[in-house]
Amino acid sequence: MLVWSRRERIAIWAVVVPLFLVVYGLPIAVILLASLARSWSGVLPSALTLGHYAAALHGDSFRSLTTSLLTGLAGSAAALVSGSWAALALRRLPRRGARLLDAVFFVPSAVPSVSVGLGLLVAFSQKPLLLNGTPWIVLAAHFVLVSAFTYGNLRAGLARIPVECEAMAESLGARPFYRMRRITLPLLTPYLIAAFSLSFALSMGELGATIMIYPPGWVTLPVQIFALSDRGAIFDAATLTALLGIATLIVLTALSRLAARSMIRNG
Repeated sequence: MLVWSRRERIAIWAVVVPLFLVVYGLPIAVILLASLARSWSGVLPSALTLGHYAAALHGDSFRSLTTSLLTGLAGSAAALVSGSWAALALRRLPRRGARLLDAVFFVPSAVPSVSVGLGLLVAFSQKPLLLNGTPWIVLAAHFVLVSAFTYGNLRAGLARIPVECEAMAESLGARPFYRMRRITLPLLTPYLIAAFSLSFALSMGELGATIMIYPPGWVTLPVQIFALSDRGAIFDAATLTALLGIATLIVLTALSRLAARSMIRNG
């Protein structure tokens, strides 16, 4: 165990805080200022306005925000269901088989998102399963990209649940489904919420695969931001970036409160 003196702690904070402000704080501040800027010709904007936000809450930008939220929620929910089922099923397997299937589940996280998008585009552009040109191919891409993280979180959560809880219920005659519904899932609830939160945050910011496969009527906010910045509309792109961060933060804050309440109930 490391024991730090007061002088060493001050020295560490003197390095960490400026580094954090430069790496994280400065880009966020610039984005927020750009989203409020009417014009920017000097070090700081010469005029501020809320007009970019008013315009972003209507038309294509608002539809893109709604599309991102729906895609993130749907993809994360599907990944949560499949990840929970897989994590619960694989813990009963022998160690060697579980490790093999672990590797299979984690393959999507090791593949670049562009490769995932290309693979889905090639696989689902022909019958019998034609998804190209529909919103379903975007949902499939987000599901594939976040499922590994969901599964990993739930596997870690299951490893922390005391085996004695289920063993005691089993000794009292509780059936497997009853044990899962009344013991395992309630104890796993904080990890379920954490897995969903991580999946949702990753889905909201996903661009690489989505930009290759999205249909014209299902444009997510990162794709819209990329298109605006590519056209040189930096202020509008900054506004949508700020809205993307705000919407994601609101959902994650609500989920963190649910996780805290579940931990209090289970504690």
